[in-house]
Amino acid sequence: MALYIAIHLAFLGWIIINRLFLPALPKQPELSGRPLVSVLVPMRNEERNVEVLIKSLKNSSYDQMEFILLNDQSTDGTQKELERTIEGDSRFTILQGKELPEGWVGKVHACHQLQQAASGDYLLFVDADVRFRPKAIEQSLALMERKKAHLLTGFPAFDVAPFLSKLLVPMLHFVILFHLPIALANYTKFKAATAANGMWMMFERNSYQKIGGHAAVYNSLVEDVHIAREIKAHGYKVVLANITMSVKCRMYDTNTEVWEGFLKNSYAGIGRSPFLAGVLILFYSTFYILPPFLALYGVFNGLYSWMIPYVLTVIQRWYVDMVTNQRWYLSFLIPLQAAAMLGVLVESMRKSFKKQPYSWKGRHYS
Repeated sequence: MALYIAIHLAFLGWIIINRLFLPALPKQPELSGRPLVSVLVPMRNEERNVEVLIKSLKNSSYDQMEFILLNDQSTDGTQKELERTIEGDSRFTILQGKELPEGWVGKVHACHQLQQAASGDYLLFVDADVRFRPKAIEQSLALMERKKAHLLTGFPAFDVAPFLSKLLVPMLHFVILFHLPIALANYTKFKAATAANGMWMMFERNSYQKIGGHAAVYNSLVEDVHIAREIKAHGYKVVLANITMSVKCRMYDTNTEVWEGFLKNSYAGIGRSPFLAGVLILFYSTFYILPPFLALYGVFNGLYSWMIPYVLTVIQRWYVDMVTNQRWYLSFLIPLQAAAMLGVLVESMRKSFKKQPYSWKGRHYS
């Protein structure tokens, strides 16, 4: 038990140290110039998100921007809501998405069309369910300038409404701060140490075009990570930042959406490696699902030191939630969060083995 406790203490120390290499957006951004930023938003059946998204865009403090939104063959009221909420604002352009070519992933094709219409020196790809503070775009631009980066990306704070969302979505931050050596990610061109999030990706235009843009990853279900690796492969710099104080996202509204969303990315996100999946299942079962059972055994048998591992997992989770602007009380759910993450990984792997398609927004991907 002493060794088990020591390992959990080491995990906590690693997370705290690793976080030091994750830069935050500057509270007071300073820029040497005023480059044009093209904010590009792919939208497929996003009727419920249009109003709040447009409000965030209109309230942005930076004055050199254009907003280009692509209605990707939506079957709901997305187009009508866009026309109503934009209200003739000349900064906005609405594009109509073309038919999805064979072999392309829908979002990747939408982003490809968006960049073709953009004029900016910087291209900021934003998901429709993202909301942000007025200075968020200016802050991102300032951090890119300070770090001399060609791509800046980050994971927002998450609004987690459905129960399954409370379990799975906050694990995105935990996985980054625990498994990704952020110093390697942000200060080297080492491709394996790369994380990115398609909800918020700001590219310097010339480097984006030189790698081939989104067309370079046309068939990827985890296009954000793969395009970030392409940036590094061409000798450019990627910065993963803590954007949670300025950017927020409500990814899903139902448990079904949560399940389908994670299902399509879970196994693909680890390179469809059965070995790596097995390692993760063993690791999280041993260190994050087992501790509450040990704690219960300890309580009923007077072995109170057996409660320490569970307490340390909660502290690890709490620390991550604290630095990423999440709800602190979700930290007590870490065993259920780990179990849910493994559950979706196993199902995603099963579908891959059986060559069953993943579904998302009415489209199917192998």
